[in-house]
Amino acid sequence: MTPHTTADSSTFVLIHGGGDVGWYWHLVEAELRARGHDVVAPDLPADDESHTLTDYADAVVEAVGDKQNLVVVGHSFGAFTASLVADRLPVDVLVLLAGMVPSPGEPPAQWSTNTGLRAVVAEQAERDGGRTGHEDPYVSFYHDVPRELATEAMSKERAHPSPTAMANPWPLAAWPDVPTKFVLCRDDRLFPPDFFRQLVPERLGVVPDEIAGSHCVALSRPKEVADILDGYAADARR
Repeated sequence: MTPHTTADSSTFVLIHGGGDVGWYWHLVEAELRARGHDVVAPDLPADDESHTLTDYADAVVEAVGDKQNLVVVGHSFGAFTASLVADRLPVDVLVLLAGMVPSPGEPPAQWSTNTGLRAVVAEQAERDGGRTGHEDPYVSFYHDVPRELATEAMSKERAHPSPTAMANPWPLAAWPDVPTKFVLCRDDRLFPPDFFRQLVPERLGVVPDEIAGSHCVALSRPKEVADILDGYAADARR
């Protein structure tokens, strides 16, 4: 029999970003399970050039099954998938963690250009001596993650998303009609915080919450990430 959450707990559906696996969330998962919650953190399909965003959403929906009290969380590129999942399942709250907020009909491959990301990264790099946007992932992605953990994370990288998923438009006509939260990382060197402070109100109509940490904050500050996710879930249950 599939276990269900109680009235005081949630099922957190944790969706990884580009090139990643469900393992990315393992420290946050442990924190959430210790608080009595259930967690689903699947590996999305990879290493197949034909996969679409809908295929990724299908994989998540299948992994969730009949679990209830859902809090869907998308990290980085995972926002493209998380939003589709939230459109298909009964979701208490949708959370984007440094998420790439799509617009209707927008292919992921055009997102950086459409949002003006490159200019913001260049401006921030001038201020921080080139650390933002640096080609070394230890500098740009994992600068506050323990070195051994960062190395393990990079050893798990896969070909995700596919060229097809990058090229095809985000298929929804509008943002899902569910409560949506956004968390930006104040030390993010991939998506500078000022970038999201402007983009998120424009695209979602909400003011982002903020957390200290790099783009890979679920590895560097898992307790803090679990704290904010647990808080969103508690608010949704009231």
